[in-house]
Amino acid sequence: MSTQVAELVAKWAEGEAANDAERVGACLAADFVGVGPVGFVLDRAQWLGRFGHGLHNDAFAVEEVQVHDHGAAAFVVGVLAQQTTFGPGQDNSGKFRITVQAVDGDAGWRVASVHIGMLGGPMPGRP
Repeated sequence: MSTQVAELVAKWAEGEAANDAERVGACLAADFVGVGPVGFVLDRAQWLGRFGHGLHNDAFAVEEVQVHDHGAAAFVVGVLAQQTTFGPGQDNSGKFRITVQAVDGDAGWRVASVHIGMLGGPMPGRP
């Protein structure tokens, strides 16, 4: 299962890197939900609609992939490295912590949820 889930995440990231809503959509579960790095929440249609509303990825890769198997569900923790703009002049590039939840259903493994958060060092006052 770990290999299948890692391949799914790679396929999803390749679709994102190609700005291809159809390829991305083929990886997403019907009830997909995505949480962006500043807390916005998008359903499947909204996530796929980003490409038609100003999102452009020059690079998008999930690195340091760790798959955690839980039967018909799996969690992937990694680092998202992206070179991304949204609309004219709004650079959203950087490295972020990413958690991807995948589920195994009738259509095989699909991405059920993505949560992208800030990636930084320890909290102030902590080692």
